[in-house]
Amino acid sequence: MTTATDRVFVALADPTRRQLLEIIHRQTTCSASALARELPVSRQAIVKHLAVLAEADLVGSERRGREIVFDVRPETLVATASWMTSLAATWDARLTALKAAAEAKGHEAAVM
Repeated sequence: MTTATDRVFVALADPTRRQLLEIIHRQTTCSASALARELPVSRQAIVKHLAVLAEADLVGSERRGREIVFDVRPETLVATASWMTSLAATWDARLTALKAAAEAKGHEAAVM
């Protein structure tokens, strides 16, 4: 089963998709044609990358006249970052406890 977090990691694994997110974020909204002018990638490749970002719910799209424009949807990214922060805090707590146990054991050995 693929989770939302899995889809975000897959989407962000590619440097071109990360660049696309940055460009769209900077410009608020952007069409695939405009994005293709910013990067050394074909418009067709941009559309495929945007589909992966949309599947991960990192971008949304809206038709404006003849164009489809994309915008960043940060909610999924924020949720993923929150999960990572929680995971990091858990590991920090475990490492702190391990350090304390090792230091206590070392102190016991020095006393004997």
